[in-house]
Amino acid sequence: MPEIHVYLAAGRSDEVKKNLMLDITHAVTKNCDVSADVVTVQIMESPLTEKMKGGLTFLERKNQAAQKK
Repeated sequence: MPEIHVYLAAGRSDEVKKNLMLDITHAVTKNCDVSADVVTVQIMESPLTEKMKGGLTFLERKNQAAQKK
């Protein structure tokens, strides 16, 4: 029973997240030779203020990118 956990910064639509989970499910069924009904995919989201990369929160990074445009 493959179980896949995906960590994302919050902000994507439910449709985008569902499509991502479907794509992951298809990849696992293809590569692990299992049926889709045994594959679990879970998305765990973090607010942009609670995720950091390079010393900046994701919100700060988003704001910096917007200012550069």
